[in-house]
Amino acid sequence: MPTSAKAAERHLLSTIRSRPEYRQQVQELLLQLVEPVRSEAGCLYYHILQQAEDPDAFLVAAGWANDEAVAAHPTHPQVPGVVELLLPLLAGPHPIENLHIRRVSDNPA
Repeated sequence: MPTSAKAAERHLLSTIRSRPEYRQQVQELLLQLVEPVRSEAGCLYYHILQQAEDPDAFLVAAGWANDEAVAAHPTHPQVPGVVELLLPLLAGPHPIENLHIRRVSDNPA
């Protein structure tokens, strides 16, 4: 991949906090998104992870080719429906936290 394409990449790390009694349902809903999201235009990777020390905390690690792919993601037909089902199962005042990340390694100075 040319350096200019790497510079355009966008990465997203999201933490999703489940209420303990809904952990399994949250995991199942998140897993429903894996294959559809991976097939989206511009998706480089999409992984669901679970914190070892806190099994109620799931992480979504996603990579996108550019800002346009990131902007298109929430409009994917399955995403809004799954988010709607997830929200009542989540814990805390900020049950979903998103970090938008830009690559700095492998880019020209």
